[in-house]
This record gives sequence, C-alpha cells and structure tokens, in this order.
Amino acid sequence: MAKENHSLTTEFILIGFTDHPVLKSLLFLVFFAIYLITMMGNLGLVALIFMERRLHTPMYIFLGNLAVMDSCCSCAITPKMLENFFSEDRVISLNECMVQFYFLCLAETADCFLLAAMAYDRYVAICSPLQYHTRMSKKLCVQMTIGTFIASNLHSMIHVGLLLRLTFCRSNQIDHFFCDILPLYRLSCTDPYLNELMIYIFSMPIQIFTIATVLISYICIIFTVFKMKSKEGRGKAFSTCASHFLSVLIFYICLLMYIRPFEKGDKDIPVAIFYTIVIPLLNPFIYSLRNKEVINVLKKIMRNHIHK
Repeated sequence: MAKENHSLTTEFILIGFTDHPVLKSLLFLVFFAIYLITMMGNLGLVALIFMERRLHTPMYIFLGNLAVMDSCCSCAITPKMLENFFSEDRVISLNECMVQFYFLCLAETADCFLLAAMAYDRYVAICSPLQYHTRMSKKLCVQMTIGTFIASNLHSMIHVGLLLRLTFCRSNQIDHFFCDILPLYRLSCTDPYLNELMIYIFSMPIQIFTIATVLISYICIIFTVFKMKSKEGRGKAFSTCASHFLSVLIFYICLLMYIRPFEKGDKDIPVAIFYTIVIPLLNPFIYSLRNKEVINVLKKIMRNHIHK
C-alpha cells in the first residue's frame, strides 16, 4: 500500500501565503523587487571582485563565493514562489521539490563554512598580521573553498537521498512557500526518525565546528584588539570585522530559530522568509556599504564611466 501511495504522490501543492487577490499582488511586487535587488547585489559583488585585482584576496574570494551561494539560494526558492502567486494549481513535482531542497541545503551549508573561513581570515589578519600572507596563502584559500563545496554537496546529497526513502500517502498539500524539510516530514507516512537522526549526526558537527571557529576567532581578535595601545588601531581592527560579525550574527540567529525541535509551529514561514530571502538580500549591502575597499572600487568605476 505504501509503495502504491508513493508512486501516486508525484507532486505537491504549495499553499503559500494567501488567496486574497489584492494581497497576492502586493506580495508579488514586494518579493519580485527583493529578488531583483538580491540578484543584482550579489552578482554585482561577484563581478566587482572578479574584475578588480586589489580585491583578489582571501577575504574577498570567500565573500564572492558567499554571494554566489546567496544567489543560488534565492534562485532555488523565489522564482517558484513568484509563479505560485498567480498559478491556479500551485503544483510542484517531487523532482522539483528535491532539487529545490538540494540547492537550499547546499547554499546554507556552504554559508556556514564560508562564514567560518572569513572569521579565521580576520583572526589571522588582526592577530598575526606579519604572517598573514604565509598562513592565508592562495593555495590554502583555494583548498578551503574547494573543501567547502565538496562538503556542502555531500551534505545536501545525503539529506536528499534520505528524503527519497519517505513515502507520502497523507495530504499532498505543503503548508509553506517552498519544499522545506520539516513540512515534508509532516506529510510522510514513513517514520522520519532516521532522517532526523541523520540531521543531528551530519548537521550538528558542521554547526559545532563552524560556530566554534567563529567564536574562537572573535575571542582571540577581541583579546588582541584590547591589547593595542592606539585607539585608532583598535577602531581600524574593529571596523574590518564589523560587516562580517553583523552577517554572522543575523545568520546564526535565524539558523537557531530554524533548527528548533521538529514540531509544527506558526513561525515556519516568517523564519523561512528571513532565512531564504532576507539574508541573501542583506549580505551584499552589509559587506559593500560598510567596506571602504569596495566603496573605493565602486567610486573608481563610476569615475571611469563618467570620464568616458
């Protein structure tokens, strides 16, 4: 019976936000604007880092990859959500569902590793400035980036593979605007205990390692900065970390809300909006508007275009 139901359930219905016509149109315009700004901000930052040689440093290479992952997250979620505002059936196939979750998991796992790598980069730059080019060599930077994408891909494939073992013989309506893992567990006729166990086995070590890397890096940075005699030096050191620290703080607050116990809650959609839509929007502006190097490069490009 389970096999029969599993073979019949080849598509889901995404309930989304609302059926009110005026509110749907308003939400469509808001999320469409956010999507355009997100893509322009992240891809613009990637292009800027690629074109400007002075930005070819470990910090900006990690930042460029973070922007790529944020674009990936936005592309996985937002287009289908926008389509469903005016779709009568709001259907998503099982394969589309798995692909959507795969890219979301890939992006969020990569973000964890990249934010940790950026924290370590700031630690070396502030605590061991004379050894920076040795300890943060291009070779290490490339290895860390490749390692991030390998680990993130493996992590995503494991969870997608485990999702495919589930059978869905209950309602095919997902009370969400995308295929998130918790709503899928609630629709499953198969006990998702193994899936939940694997989340703790594979995801918790990633979270512990990356959070510990960030915390240890910033504790060392704080001790080093307070040992500095110059107020100007302290201010400069803190300013180089401000953007990264703000981004980490927002990311992990949302992450901790997202990985709460596996139970139905009213916070599913609001947290998911912030996690999958707002954070990819904010990151490029947090790093650009508070970063003198990026602002100076933008001014240089604008001056060159004006003179032409």
